[in-house]
Amino acid sequence: MHQMTLLEPFRALFYAPFYLAESLGAFARQGVAVEVVTAGTTDAACAKLLAGEADLAWSGPMRPMLLRAQDPACTLRSFCAVVMRDPFLLLGAAPRPGFRIEDLPGLRLGLVAEVPTPVWCLRGDVAERGTDWGALATVTDQGMAANAAAVFDGRLDLAQMFEPFACQVEDAGGAVWHAQASRGHTAYTAFYATEAGIAAKREPLRAMVRAMAEALDVIRVAPAEEVAARIAPRFPEIPAAHRTRAIARYQALDLWDAGPRFPQQAFETLGRAMLEAGVITHVPAFADCVDNALVEEALA
Repeated sequence: MHQMTLLEPFRALFYAPFYLAESLGAFARQGVAVEVVTAGTTDAACAKLLAGEADLAWSGPMRPMLLRAQDPACTLRSFCAVVMRDPFLLLGAAPRPGFRIEDLPGLRLGLVAEVPTPVWCLRGDVAERGTDWGALATVTDQGMAANAAAVFDGRLDLAQMFEPFACQVEDAGGAVWHAQASRGHTAYTAFYATEAGIAAKREPLRAMVRAMAEALDVIRVAPAEEVAARIAPRFPEIPAAHRTRAIARYQALDLWDAGPRFPQQAFETLGRAMLEAGVITHVPAFADCVDNALVEEALA
């Protein structure tokens, strides 16, 4: 049995396939004993991985893209696509049928402060529609819980958040105005490791890819109630009804419809958003940032 340490950046329902693989015993069936360690933030996960405290991490493919754009000597590579659509939602205090991204000017928008990728991606959506991001009235220094409260006390018109915050807003009478997943494939979550780490642990990493392939196959067709029950030990603070509704929503949005092969289109969509946001000056080559060969070996 191979022993592997896997870093999760933080706990989130859109990461459900990872917890499902654990619950299904998929890693163990592939001969891998996986210890999942919570880093706390995406930055902390990357730092711990580079410090040699883990074999691999899961997080946004933006991490290898960002670091390779800054330093060509960076050796981080993503593999095993898991979340290839954007899990963030725009919610308001009441339904607004027919809302479009073009309607954002003139509205007070609370942007998620915890992580950057959903903001970059929304900025890319705004730019594609010919709207000036700088003209939007945005609040950028509050977390999702604070933004949800601000929507209901009238300080914001809408806010960007993921599950289970969306369920909480709906329970209070609010509604989803827009799902960022509707953009199409966007590189959101995959495993990543250093090139040296991939070379040293290629066999157990292939096994973990096969385990994730099993979990992805299950989550695409299993009843939301079943998935929610299986991952419940990782989310004891979230009511079963919210877990179930969140999984059902993400299934309906095809959040996990791609992977474990990494679609290049998803990479390119994220790259365009990062360019628009000004966080990179160029998009590193797909082949440098993504190791699809490892996945092909695993699934052969």
